[in-house]
Amino acid sequence: MPQALGAPDDEISLRELWGILWRGKWIVIALTAVFAVGSVAYALLAQEWYRAEVLLAPAEAQSTSGLGGQLGGLAALAGVTVGDGDSAEALAVLESRDFARSFIEDKNLLPVFFAEKWDPAAGRWLGDDPAEWPEIRDAVKYFQEKVLRASQDRQSGLVTLAVEWTDPEIAADWAGTLVQRLNSRLREGALAEAETNVAYLQSELAQTNVVTLQQSIGRLLESELQKLMLARGNEEFAFRTLDSASPPKERSRPKRSLIAIIGTMLGGILGVLLVFVRNAMRER
Repeated sequence: MPQALGAPDDEISLRELWGILWRGKWIVIALTAVFAVGSVAYALLAQEWYRAEVLLAPAEAQSTSGLGGQLGGLAALAGVTVGDGDSAEALAVLESRDFARSFIEDKNLLPVFFAEKWDPAAGRWLGDDPAEWPEIRDAVKYFQEKVLRASQDRQSGLVTLAVEWTDPEIAADWAGTLVQRLNSRLREGALAEAETNVAYLQSELAQTNVVTLQQSIGRLLESELQKLMLARGNEEFAFRTLDSASPPKERSRPKRSLIAIIGTMLGGILGVLLVFVRNAMRER
């Protein structure tokens, strides 16, 4: 009995809702059309971005062929890891502000990132207040948030370095350059550390007359010399490139179809809400 009594009320309620929507159908249609046209216009006029990717393998996972394999075998005999042996550390360097700052300054990318605020003819920033001019910290933030992407597959250990930019050729060039700079920086750091250790151990070896201590220092010295040789002979010190970056053909964003669909749906939803709000205000 309660269900029978409640059914007509539900039916009437649904009819009333449909009647409200039908009376306000032109509002829904108009708002949906406006949002559809606006979203399509935005999708067509928005700046196109392209994504260039490089697939990398940690240096410790190098193959056993060629010079890399010979160095890897020699390192295994000596108890030395080719490269820094820690891809997490290499990724931390890649995503560090210092690494980004060095890349931006060497490439002079500050006017490129903030081209709308730069006067190329005069070679200066627009505006008279230097406090409003972009600085290197703004460029580093822009680079880390919008340009550079790095991720590692936990199962395979492979690293994907991606660069997003408005020019596909430049995006591919930057991606390859970043890999080279990362390997070079870590390699130079390892060389400097090993050279310091070798100099210290040689000094200690010359000053001691204890045979057992000389033997211990000799083993350490041999290990550090091995590291020096491996670093000097291995340009791909931190990561080995498995798939180099090539200029992408398709844009990564904006997703024009998705933008148009979401914009149209949003317009329809807002139109329905507006009709119900308008009806509620009339009843009051």
